Amino acid sequence: MDRNTVIGLSLIFILFILWQQLVSPSPKQIAAEKRREDSLAQVEHLADSLAKIKELEFKKEINSPSAQVPDSVKMKKLSATFGGFAAAARGKEENFTLENEVVKVTFSNKGGRIRNVLLKKYYKMLQDDKRQDYQAPLSLLEDANNRFEYFLPVVGVAEPIRSSNLYFTATKKDNSIVFRADAGNGQYFEQQYALSHNSYQIDYDIQLKGLDKVLQPGAKSITLNWLDYLDRIEKATTYERTLATINFKAVDENSKQCSPTKEYVEKDADGKPLEWVSNINQFFNSTLMAEETPFASGKMNVTALSPENENLKQNHTLLKIPIKGGKDDQFAMHFYIGPNKFENLRAMGHNLQDIVPFGNNILGTINRWVIRPIFTWLSWLIGSKGIVILMLTLIVKLLLYPLTYRMIYSQTKMTALKPEMEKMKEKYADDPQKQQAETMKVYREFGVNPLGACLPMFIQMPIWIALYRFFPASIEFRQATFWWSNDLSSYDEFFQLPFSIPFGFGDHLSLFALLWTLSTLAYTWYNSKNMDFSAQPGMQYLQYIMPVMFMGFFNSSAAGLSAYMFFSNLLNIGQTLVTKTLIIDEAKVKAQLEANRKKPKKKGGFGERFENLLNEQQKVQQQREAEAKKKKK
Repeated sequence: MDRNTVIGLSLIFILFILWQQLVSPSPKQIAAEKRREDSLAQVEHLADSLAKIKELEFKKEINSPSAQVPDSVKMKKLSATFGGFAAAARGKEENFTLENEVVKVTFSNKGGRIRNVLLKKYYKMLQDDKRQDYQAPLSLLEDANNRFEYFLPVVGVAEPIRSSNLYFTATKKDNSIVFRADAGNGQYFEQQYALSHNSYQIDYDIQLKGLDKVLQPGAKSITLNWLDYLDRIEKATTYERTLATINFKAVDENSKQCSPTKEYVEKDADGKPLEWVSNINQFFNSTLMAEETPFASGKMNVTALSPENENLKQNHTLLKIPIKGGKDDQFAMHFYIGPNKFENLRAMGHNLQDIVPFGNNILGTINRWVIRPIFTWLSWLIGSKGIVILMLTLIVKLLLYPLTYRMIYSQTKMTALKPEMEKMKEKYADDPQKQQAETMKVYREFGVNPLGACLPMFIQMPIWIALYRFFPASIEFRQATFWWSNDLSSYDEFFQLPFSIPFGFGDHLSLFALLWTLSTLAYTWYNSKNMDFSAQPGMQYLQYIMPVMFMGFFNSSAAGLSAYMFFSNLLNIGQTLVTKTLIIDEAKVKAQLEANRKKPKKKGGFGERFENLLNEQQKVQQQREAEAKKKKK
C-alpha cells in the first residue's frame, strides 16, 4: 500500500466517521425520541383500551339475555353506532386460511383482513440463551397490533365506522375467499381475496354494492388505514433497522421512500395518485398495488421503535380509495407479501423492483444492471454462493485490470526514481519547501504523474461502494452458508466475545474481517518495502493502523462483503506479483524515464502550475524569515 493509497483510505475513513457522527442521534435526541415514543404508545394504548372497553360494553349489552334487553333496543343501539351496518356489528371471530406451495395466509372474519402470512421457504435466524443460532418460522403481518381497516362515512353516524369492528360473512371456494359485511336490502361491503398458484401474489378486490343510500351523500373516497409493525427478522438488526421503511410510487414518477435512518419521518403524496405502497424489511416486503385505477392519494409515516422493543418500526399508511358514490363501486388491487427477489418484483410491473435497496443513482444502476446479472449467471452455473463471490471478485478484477496495471506501472516508475529523490532530499535536507518544489520538478522532468497510483483506486470506488450495498440487499445471500459462515448477508461469528466493543465492532469476531485485515497488512508491507518515508515518517505507521481501524467496520458487516474484500486482496497480491515479475520490465521503465527526461517539456500544465505555486510559497516564506531576522537585530 503506497502513500497515495494510504492518503485515500484515510480520507475515506475520516469521511465515514464524520458521516456516522452526523447521522447518529445525540443522547438528548435519543431521550426526546424515547419520551415521544412513550407518549405515543400511551396515547395509542389509551385509545385501544377505550375502544376495547366500548366494544366489551357493546358485547355485554347486546349479547345479554333477551329477557333483559329486547332485540329492538339492541338494534337501536347498534344502528346509532354502525348505521346501516348494525347487523354486521354482531358476530363471533373465526379464522380462515388460503394456502399454496410458498405461503399460508390466515384471515379473520372480523374486519375481513389478513392476520398472518407464513412464508414456507424462509426462516428467521434467532439466538438462544447460549448464543447459538437456530431457525424459527417466518411470518409477515402477524403482529396483534396491526390494523388493516376502512373508514366508511355512514349516514346517521357522527364518525366514520371502522371495518375492523364489523363481522364479515365468509365464503370460501377453491383458493379464494369472499368476506361480506351486510347492510340489508341487498346492500353490502365486500372484500375478495384470491391466492395465485405457487406465488406470493394475492389478488384483492373491494366492492360496494348498493351503498349509495348507506354512505353519506357526496362521498368521493373511503380511507384505508394500514398500520404495520415491522418485526425483527434478521440476525444483524443494525442492517435491518437501517433498511426498514415505506416505499411508494406516484403515477408517472420514480418511486420514493420514507427515510429509513430518521427516528420519525412523514411523507405526503400531495394529492398525487399512487400506484403502490410497500412496507419493507431488509429482505421482505408487504406491498399493496392498485390494478388499474390508482389510489387517489396517500400519506405515510415511519416511526423507529426503541432497541428494547420486539419490533423495529411502526409503519402507518393512509390511502384514499376513489369511489363514485357507493352504488356499484369496485376497486381492484394486488398484494405482494414475500421476499425482495428482484425478478419476482420486476414481474409485478410498475418498477416494483426498486424496493430492493441496491442504492440510488450510479450505485443502484451498477448493482441492478451490472453486478446482479453477473451474479445471477454465476449462481446458475455454481451452487455455492461463496464460490460465486470468489468468481464475481475475479471477474471484477479482470475488468478493472487496466486500471490496476496503470497503478502498478506508476508505482514502478516511482520506485525507479527513488535514487534521484534521495539525492534531492540530501541536497535540500534543511529546506522542506524547496525539497517539495524540486520533487515536483523531478516528476515533471521524468514525465511521472504522482497521482497515477492514486487515481485508479478512486475510479474503482463506485464499484466498491456499490458492492457494499449489494451484499446486504440481495436475498440470495440470506442464510447462505459458506465455510464457517451460516449467513453471508450477516456477520460471521467465528468467535463470540463476553463483552461488546464500541464503534460498531460488536461482541464477536468475524474471521472474514480478520483475514481481510491480515491480508491487507501483508500487502501493505510488500508494497512499502521500496517506499521512502523520510519526509513523512508518520505515514509508515499510519498505513498499518488504517486496516486495523477498518476491521471494526467490517467486523459487523455482511460476511459476503468481507469475503469479497478478502478474495480481492488475494487477487490484488497475485496481480501485483505477476505484473511486476512477468509483465512490467523495470529496465524498460528506467529507459523510458530517461527518454522522457531528454524530451523538450511543454509549458503549462498542472505539474508546472503546481511547481510555480510551490516556488511562490517558498519566496513568501523566505521573505518572512528575512523580515523576522531584521526585527530580531
